Order: sequence, then structure tokens, then C-alpha cells
Amino acid sequence: VSDTGIGIAPSKLDSIFEAFQQADGTTSRKYGGTGLGLTICRELATLLGGRIEVDSLEGKGSTFSLTIPAALPDENALAQVAASFAAAVPMEIIDQEPEVNDHSAFRESFVPDISISNPKLLQFAEMDDDRNNLVSGDTLLLIIEEDAEFAAILLKLARSRGFKAIVAFQGDQGLALAHAYKPDAILLDLHLPVLDGWSIISRLKSRPELRHIPVHVISTTEENQQSLAMGALSFWKKPSDQAELEASFLQIETYIRRPVKSLLIVEDNQLLRSSLVEFIAHPDVRIVAVGTGREAMEQLSSHHFDCMVLDLGLSDISGFDLLEQVKTNRKLQTLPVIIYTGKDLSKTDEQRLKHYAESIVIKNVRSMERLFDETALYLHRKHADLPPDKQLLIEKLHNPEAAFAGKSILLVDDDMRNIFALSSVLEGYNMEISFAQNGREALEHLEQHPETQLVFMDIMMPEMDGYETMKHIRLRPEYDQVVIIALTARALEEDRIKCLQAGASDYISKPINTTQLVTVLKVWLIQ
Repeated sequence: VSDTGIGIAPSKLDSIFEAFQQADGTTSRKYGGTGLGLTICRELATLLGGRIEVDSLEGKGSTFSLTIPAALPDENALAQVAASFAAAVPMEIIDQEPEVNDHSAFRESFVPDISISNPKLLQFAEMDDDRNNLVSGDTLLLIIEEDAEFAAILLKLARSRGFKAIVAFQGDQGLALAHAYKPDAILLDLHLPVLDGWSIISRLKSRPELRHIPVHVISTTEENQQSLAMGALSFWKKPSDQAELEASFLQIETYIRRPVKSLLIVEDNQLLRSSLVEFIAHPDVRIVAVGTGREAMEQLSSHHFDCMVLDLGLSDISGFDLLEQVKTNRKLQTLPVIIYTGKDLSKTDEQRLKHYAESIVIKNVRSMERLFDETALYLHRKHADLPPDKQLLIEKLHNPEAAFAGKSILLVDDDMRNIFALSSVLEGYNMEISFAQNGREALEHLEQHPETQLVFMDIMMPEMDGYETMKHIRLRPEYDQVVIIALTARALEEDRIKCLQAGASDYISKPINTTQLVTVLKVWLIQ
């Protein structure tokens, strides 16, 4: 493949095959592209036993050559190619109702079936677990762990504590087992083949019949904050020694055996406080409601709580200060805290809350229904045991088709492939989708369509990059309520901070996981 373009400097020839690297790597470069295409092509060529080479002269153009062997690789290699391609495409097929469009056959030919109820994934066991020895009354653990040796250790420990256990080495298989067996608890590795741990948590927590199952995340890296924010109960650092694993299994056992969970409500308005208690109350939850920060700290120091609802406007102490006291207390750092407020937060207030946004999920919950749903999630309340009206409430809140219908969305991206992939998902929820290919077009669109509710903003764009565009939007008071979700191929913490400082409401890294996408939309569009 030859072109007569700007060419590539000799010093850049090797780096352009690295992820997110381009000859012009600035966020406001003149030419578009994601910086992923050559990386994906090189990996696919390697898997096929081939290679990609490039010759280029600055100002003259470039020639890329692909060489692959004539003989077909064996079936294992082909399977590996398919899996790698599926991991590299921008979007993955969500496990809800199948899309009705002209592209479904094309997608199905490349993307593996990761449906939450795929029966094919239940036909084999890669480890001699207990799935064929289950009887009524067993306490069942699901272990989703890529490392077979570590999975065997966990299986042995589970049996020694009186549990039955089933094991999956892949994310898609683990998700199918969770749906089929509905275990009492799940031990989840984050870094799994086919479907990662983040996607599994998101899918479990979006299903009323599965969201109550406590998930204990296991990872080699410090990723406890995000997993706890998504609804996981606890986080284990791997590798763990025998004593740590024993303590962790004791924690699981204690939680499962404790049918009544504890909720602390901190609200200074007595009438509202009583209404919240009445609305949430049920035999499966013990509620303590207080009106001051002092009373809250007294309760937290003397009793165990599984979740806390916090009003920001307390009489004796700022809710922000109380939150800081809680999250700087080593014993309370993992306590889920839900912010419940009826007022619009200032940008300064939002920045203070975002300081803790990685360790807790902070919602600006404006209705009792949303609050009930959030507390049910973090208390791991079993959906089937709730009153019928509360079951219906949760099912309605988790119906994206109804919740998203008619919402006005703007997609800002210079790559039409990304716009197509995003719009094909969003249009399935009957959203009104518009798009712009750079920052200037986005600003013009907002002026002409002030009803726009949410903007997906790519960062690396020609003419005006995402950072500059978000800053221009935030300078206009009429756009204060517009939600901006930054999309970027860069996944470093400093990039996330830079996006938030530029005016982003939230942040999603590429390649985009559609389950995470829908979760983010629920957070920002369902009030």
C-alpha cells in the first residue's frame, strides 16, 4: 500500500507501530487517526506468521508491505487470531437483546459469543470442581481465575472451609456459570481472557437476579478503588500468603452467614430522615438514622455498617468534612458512601467529591427510587427477597431502553469508525444521535442544538482537540448542565486528571467496553 503523503521521518519508523504513537502525536495534529491501526495490523500479521514493513521518505510518501505465508496455520492459531481480533475491535457486542441491523452477521463472524447465558460455556470443566456434587443447602463459591495453580489453591481453601466451589479460567465462562448457578459469592480475577473482570462486575450488577452476589476481586495490581466503586465487596492483593487467604475466606463466610445488613443514614432533616428509613426498611436490613456528624462518627466507631448514606448539609459539620474523616480512617476506607442531596453542586463541590471518586461511588441522587437502588446494590440485597413493589422499581431503573429513549447525544470524534460503532449501540436505545468530527463543529452544534444533554468527546482530534473544546464549552454558563464524557486511547491516571480538569464529567478509555458505556450513561442520564 503506497501513498504520496507527508512521509515519515527515519527516527519515527519504528515507533509508529507502537500503540497510540503517530508521526504527529500531538492531540491537535492536522491529520486524524487513533494510533491503534498499525499496532493491531502488526499483531495480526505476527499471529499469521507474517510481518509488516515500511519504506518512507519525508515529503514523498510511504509504502507499507504485508507478507504472510501461503500455508494456512492450524486451528489453534486461527482461534488465537480470532480472539486477538475481538479484543482489538473498538466495541464488543453487549449481552442484551440482539441488534437488528445489516451488520449483525459481520459482527457475529468476528466476535466470540459472550452472552451471560451461553449454554455452550457450561458443557466443560477445566478443573475437577464441585459442579457435579451439589445438593440443596450447599454454600457455593464461583472462582473465576486465569492462573490454574492459584485457582487450585482457592478451591482447596474453599473446601476446607466447608464451601462447594466451581471454577472458570475465562471471563465468558465465569459469567455463564454465575448466571446458571447463582453462587453465594464470587472470587474474581480482573485480568482474564475473552472478558475481563471489569466487564463481569458491570454485567452482574446490571442484572437484578445477580447483583446481590458479593464479588471479591483478586488482582496483582492496586485496583481496589475502581472495583469497590463498581459494587465489589472487597479486594485482595495477589499473591497472598496462607494467613491472608484464610482471613479472606473468613470474611466471605462471615458475610454470607450474616443475613441482615446494616445501613447508616446521616440526614439532618428529621422528616426526610424518617421518610428514607420507611422507604428502605425491610427485615433484611438494619437501619440507623442520625442527624449530625458527631452522631455519625459515634455510630461508625462502635458498630459495623455495610453502607452509608450522607447528606452534605449537616448542622454541626460539613458533609464534605465528615466524608474526609471517614475516608481517612483506615478501618472505614472501604465503606461505600452514597451522597444524597437535592441541590445542584457547584464545580468546587464536585472537585472536592472527585477527590474520593475512585474509592467510593458518589452519586447526586435526586430521588428516593434511585437511592433505594444504590443502597440495595451496596448492601447486596437479594432481589427476590424484596417486596414486589421494590422489585419492580429496580427492574424499571435497570431498563435502559425506557430510560434512554429520546435523550439527545452528541458524538465528537474524527474517526468515522468510532462514530459508527458508538452510534450503532446508542441508537438501539432510541436515543437522538448527532455527530461532529472536530471541536469547532461540536461548538457550532451546541449553539444550534442547546437541548443536547450529553457529549462524548474524543481527545485526539485535528484543528481543535478535546481538551480545548471542553474548556470552551465550560466557559459558557448555558452549558453547565451538559454532561461531557471524555474518550481517549490514553489510559494513564494523569490523562484522566487532565480530562476532568478540562471540564469532563467522566472518562472512558478506548477501546470502549459497551457494558461500561451503558453503566456510565445510567449514572449521568437517569435521575
